[in-house]
Amino acid sequence: GSGGGLPGLVLAQLVPEAELVLLDAKERAVSALRGAIVELGLADRVRAEGGRAEVLAHDPAWRERFPVVVCRSFGPPAVVAECATGFVAVRGRLLVSEPPGARTGDRWPVDEHEALGLASPSLLGGIALLEKVRPAGADVPRGVGVPSRRPLF
Repeated sequence: GSGGGLPGLVLAQLVPEAELVLLDAKERAVSALRGAIVELGLADRVRAEGGRAEVLAHDPAWRERFPVVVCRSFGPPAVVAECATGFVAVRGRLLVSEPPGARTGDRWPVDEHEALGLASPSLLGGIALLEKVRPAGADVPRGVGVPSRRPLF
């Protein structure tokens, strides 16, 4: 969820050639993001969309089409990986902001996320970086709320 727009709106300002889609399940957050996008003059290349990741990741218009997906404060690694992999294009990257002092091996077990099409993560300055090496299974992510209720790892 993009919430108030961090890091999406910051990235949009720092990388002026990037086109971004900010996703949040809460309509109130989406509405606020849309206002901020217009106010910041980013409407030509940034948009906010409402919906659950577990649903939109199965929509052919969204499925594995993004070269980079960025997540911050979304949830534990198992939830983030499962919900995000459906958006990341093969050979694309998933970037996840990690809590201070986090160790990749503790939070991202090597074998577990590979079932989601993601290669072993590396940690770069507080960001877990995972490459998408193959398509995610058609059943990934599972239904609304399932990844957080029954994490894969």
